[in-house]
Amino acid sequence: MAETDGKRPKRIAERIRAELMEMLLRGDVHDPEIAGAHITSVVVTADLRLARVYVRVVGDEPTEKRQRAVVAAFNRARGFLRRELGAKLGLRHTPELEIFWDGNVDRALRVEALLAEIDREKGGDR
Repeated sequence: MAETDGKRPKRIAERIRAELMEMLLRGDVHDPEIAGAHITSVVVTADLRLARVYVRVVGDEPTEKRQRAVVAAFNRARGFLRRELGAKLGLRHTPELEIFWDGNVDRALRVEALLAEIDREKGGDR
């Protein structure tokens, strides 16, 4: 049983991500700030009480203001999203949703830029 306990939060997290994306694609959330947003990942705690939802916007690199607006819009819709998830997931307790901006892409781009800068500096020394 211990083996399945580790897998269950991951399965629930993937179901939550899929259901949230489906709601976004169907247009169930009517906030215009959410336009172009997508759910990159969901991490559920072992007790299934909390789901950390990571979001991004498709397209150009958004400004910090746009990032805050998207997270705020998801926070406004959090109750609706949780109710909808509760009906679809069939869990005893629907996890609370915490919304975060997914900064992994930003960090990866920064690392790539630093590596490119190092390569340029090495090329200039030769």
